[in-house]
Amino acid sequence: MSRLHVLRAGPACTVQDMGRPGYLDRGLSRGGAADRLALAEGAALLGQSADLATLELAGLGGEFRAEGDLRIALTGAPMAAEIDGSPLAWNASHLLRDGEVLTLGAVRRGSYGYLHLGGGIDTPVVLGARATHLAAGLGRALAAGDVLPVGGDPGRRSGLRLEVEDRFGGGTIRLIAGFQTPLFAAATIARFEAITFVRSPRASRMGMALDSEGEGFVAEGQRSILSEVILPGDVQMTGDGRPFVLLPECQTTGGYPRIGTVIPCDLPKVAQTPPGAPLRFVFVSREEALAAEMRQAAHLAALPGTVAPLVRDPRDIPDLLGYQLIGGVISALGEED
Repeated sequence: MSRLHVLRAGPACTVQDMGRPGYLDRGLSRGGAADRLALAEGAALLGQSADLATLELAGLGGEFRAEGDLRIALTGAPMAAEIDGSPLAWNASHLLRDGEVLTLGAVRRGSYGYLHLGGGIDTPVVLGARATHLAAGLGRALAAGDVLPVGGDPGRRSGLRLEVEDRFGGGTIRLIAGFQTPLFAAATIARFEAITFVRSPRASRMGMALDSEGEGFVAEGQRSILSEVILPGDVQMTGDGRPFVLLPECQTTGGYPRIGTVIPCDLPKVAQTPPGAPLRFVFVSREEALAAEMRQAAHLAALPGTVAPLVRDPRDIPDLLGYQLIGGVISALGEED
């Protein structure tokens, strides 16, 4: 069995997959990867299911040594990456040979990078998933000395790349109205849409705070709001009126008023927004939200067909002279020598 040895890991390096749906009534939120699109991208690069477990690297990477040959893919927030000193392309798949060391640095843009392994990480399944859920005490962050088992990898291809849209610097986020949206005055909602927020450093996998100038956002009768079910993407207004966007490990109920909910296909952009980056919100209709989700579903279905061979810079290939660069010669007479 192949394994991945953790030589060094950032403080929030965890095993993640698509999470655990279906446990809200038991007080457990879905959890799973903060950027689920990155899981689909890694799966496309390795030709495997997006349900397999991967490593999520929040802000900082680490060092990892292969035991047995491993196919890997790198997606999400770009990081400096190299194998035994040779730089690697991001949004691409590579071969990590037995004994080689993969080094991942700090994120260059965004918040969450992902390291995918051919065959996936084969840690024990708990409540139907392998995802670490720190808020619920399911699993823990990885540390030096940990050894991760890797599932059987039937794939053979590596050296593939994938073009992805930039979702790592904030931007405009679409919301749909909810039951509590009418509690906010029309003027308050208009001001909310007009303001450019900045992602606060105060953030975790549970959610992120947003900063802005001016007064907070208050709902009518918010002190009498009963606690009810909440979901990732809900935008709560805390006691001081500051917006707080809920992420995968959010609590399952809450009493703060919610001005709206981020549509699911925009959640990766929210999660990947780095501290200090701008965010703006715009309400869309249910029909517009459904159309956006359908486009996202079509995009995910098409991802495996969009991978292409990775063209490496010859300066990054230390054993360049060992490659057969010319497979034959074509003569002027049209005969191959």
